[in-house]
Amino acid sequence: MASLFDTHAHLISDDPKRYPPGFLRGQTDQPPLPPPVTAEMLLEMMDANGTARAALVQRAHAYGYDNSYVVDSAVRYPDRFRSVGVFDAQDPATPNIVERLIGDQGLAGARLCQVRPWEMDTAWFNSPQAMKFWEKAAEHRLPVAIIFFHYHLPYALPALLLIAQLFPDLRIIIDHVGSRHGSGPEVKWGIEKGFDMAAPGPPDYGLVGALTPFVEQKNVSFKLTQINVDRLRDANIPLEDYIRRAADIFGADRLVWGSDIGQSPGTYAEMAACAHEAASRLTESEKKLFLHDNAAAIYGG
Repeated sequence: MASLFDTHAHLISDDPKRYPPGFLRGQTDQPPLPPPVTAEMLLEMMDANGTARAALVQRAHAYGYDNSYVVDSAVRYPDRFRSVGVFDAQDPATPNIVERLIGDQGLAGARLCQVRPWEMDTAWFNSPQAMKFWEKAAEHRLPVAIIFFHYHLPYALPALLLIAQLFPDLRIIIDHVGSRHGSGPEVKWGIEKGFDMAAPGPPDYGLVGALTPFVEQKNVSFKLTQINVDRLRDANIPLEDYIRRAADIFGADRLVWGSDIGQSPGTYAEMAACAHEAASRLTESEKKLFLHDNAAAIYGG
């Protein structure tokens, strides 16, 4: 069985005094911290499920833009973890913060996210100030993951394509494959607002259309997480059919897997099993790429 590189593991500290909750831009209500998923707990889960390494993705809705816990954990366990910080691209201080974290603490990746689903714009990732973040990431070849809400995809993906074309040597990872697969709360909110939140089925599973121009954009990869798994299962769509089609469209060398532990419900063992299930229609060489080697090429290891 191929070893795993988890590109989407969220940590939650058990020491809220040392790592207090924080806020994202525009966030006014601070929910209580979720149950802990400490670095040590994650290592035990990884060891039990054949996961060689993990990219620790800042849990933005818990800690805001304070990336201390994921960065500190990656420094403590450099053979197993890579840190991926969440940043406010519209904050003029962000490029210098990124520079410092790369130089002093080995930051391995960045992530951008929108906090307010009702704001139908792209300024949070492509405003003139935000472009200074992209320039800094490109300067250091710092991989950037980006997440879009389900109903933002039709106009946000073309805007991202322009950035990918502007920085062709920068690795960009589209979270949740850029599919119409929202998280549980997002789906609930979207249904209340009248959006069609159903996961698209065969033959193309929503992987064509706004995503089609990315076929030739080789610096862009696509991340399958438990959020995709949950939405596909809600729609009775086999995971393996979805990933087989994604590999046929984009190439298996551009797909990665992430658990979403620390956010999505379920155990790590269940999430790891879903990764192998999703890969079951891939060839042996494609499985290695999807489950481990592509992520290692992006984040190191």
